[in-house]
Amino acid sequence: MSLADFFSPIDLKKIIPKDGFYTSQLGDRIDHHSVAFPDLEQKIDIAIIGVMEDRNAINNPGCALGPDYVREKLYQLNEGGYTTKIVDLGNIKRGDKVTDTYFALKTVVEELIKKDIVPVIIGGGQDLSYAQYLGYENMEQKVDVLVVDSHFDLDDDGFGDSIETNSIAYLNKIFLHEPNYLFNFSNLGYQTYFTSQESLRVMDKLYFDVHRLGELTGNITTTEPVIRNANMVSFDMGAIRSSDAVGNANAKPNGFYGEDACQVCRYAGMNDKLTSIGFYEFNPAYDNNGQTAMLLSQMIWCFVDGFYNRKKDFPLNPKSQYLIYKTSLKHEEHELVFVKSKKSDRWWMQVPYPTGGSKNERYHLVPCRYDDYKTARSGEMPDLWWRTFQKLN
Repeated sequence: MSLADFFSPIDLKKIIPKDGFYTSQLGDRIDHHSVAFPDLEQKIDIAIIGVMEDRNAINNPGCALGPDYVREKLYQLNEGGYTTKIVDLGNIKRGDKVTDTYFALKTVVEELIKKDIVPVIIGGGQDLSYAQYLGYENMEQKVDVLVVDSHFDLDDDGFGDSIETNSIAYLNKIFLHEPNYLFNFSNLGYQTYFTSQESLRVMDKLYFDVHRLGELTGNITTTEPVIRNANMVSFDMGAIRSSDAVGNANAKPNGFYGEDACQVCRYAGMNDKLTSIGFYEFNPAYDNNGQTAMLLSQMIWCFVDGFYNRKKDFPLNPKSQYLIYKTSLKHEEHELVFVKSKKSDRWWMQVPYPTGGSKNERYHLVPCRYDDYKTARSGEMPDLWWRTFQKLN
């Protein structure tokens, strides 16, 4: 089966303005599937995928119609100071069953990643995050998942052993999936009044990396190392405050500001390790004058801008491009090693594998902040080091 079989072409009548696009606009630069399916054997960096599936989007029916509204705005934006190599594959057709749609998205994500093409998914409900995650099942690698959301979607979906789930339960499916290839889960922007203490205890017990909205407000740069650790990102548009993104039936008064959401997406694009990103739960039925569609298109633009500004400095190759810092804790029980890139000034921490934990490597590199180095230099154990060490065990 060809990937083209999963897609329906774009209806250009909904997207192209009356006078057409300027040559500087993305609408003129993106190779879109309106007649012929793009040739994926060419040099392509990013593929845009719409998914028209909202049957399990809890309290948000209508979000399946979002992709074309986002395209209309995205195509009007100007290309940055680089030459983009982006294709728009169109919309994945809604399957007879929800699981058919999941299978299609899983297959597309897997094939694109194998071709070194980054899928940018525009949903649809956030339950599609599980299908996005399933795209990594045959990669034979551990996966770090980052979700931007005001909630932990850990409810019981009632579907038992089926791969079907819903938008408030898909994390259970990811956490319990067998075989288990999840190494780390991170959340940005959870709001405590939407979060049970039991779920916070689960996150703590599993040494997962979760960050409350209040911790990040006015301090968005602290998200960069967390994002830099992710292979895949799932962004719930409901994590943005309703004054900036009203196009969601579950929109709330508090959340990220629009400019912070764009910065998060730029950090995601700059992450050398990241291989897929999904934007979910945008519902045009609730949008005001296309405001949310425009914000989401700008978030995608910022992701693309970050992608084309990647530093390609994932340690340690060549070693001459990095500085090594060593520090001991108060009681000298551990020597902690930090790595700083000369190219980008970004930091990593070396966390040793337990004896026999890895045949090929002696330590695991985890992105960190300069503040973590300062903590270690003062003689204290950084919390990130400890949680990572426990996971490796």
